[in-house]
Amino acid sequence: MRVNRETVDLGGYPDLVVIYLGMRVRKVRGILRLLGLGPKLYRAHQDRPDGLLSHEDVIWSLFPPHWGARQYWRDLESLERWTRSAPHRDWWQRFLRDSGGTGFWHEAYFLRGGIDAMYGDMDGATGLTRFAPVIASRGRMFSTRGRLSDEPSGLAPVIDEKTYYSGEFD
Repeated sequence: MRVNRETVDLGGYPDLVVIYLGMRVRKVRGILRLLGLGPKLYRAHQDRPDGLLSHEDVIWSLFPPHWGARQYWRDLESLERWTRSAPHRDWWQRFLRDSGGTGFWHEAYFLRGGIDAMYGDMDGATGLTRFAPVIASRGRMFSTRGRLSDEPSGLAPVIDEKTYYSGEFD
């Protein structure tokens, strides 16, 4: 008997964004950060923020612990609104001050074209860093919008580049 082959019609989702993200433990204290954060982020997506179409938990590896998710968003605008609201915004600000012995990354793929990637305090190659040159997140490479295009989002960043690199943020 032949396999029942199917596909999907994405015609209703022209601005679809698929984002993979992960948090990998780098130091022993990172286990506490990972275990403390997981339930909070899980509850955040359970509330079904506007634009989140689906969320799936992923275990990238057990040793070292490296957990994450795959999410489907209606469009970049709704994803950006969510990242700039609590609890994500607050968590991201804390992470940028101190990664807590973890590394965090995301890779986003856009139906209309383009890929965005960000890696914070990751040691060892993950995803696109396994083959593509790694560069500093400076200038237009500091934000998702900058990496994708020159169009500003109209939303204030969680932390702007000048503040982040000036030391005023610490």
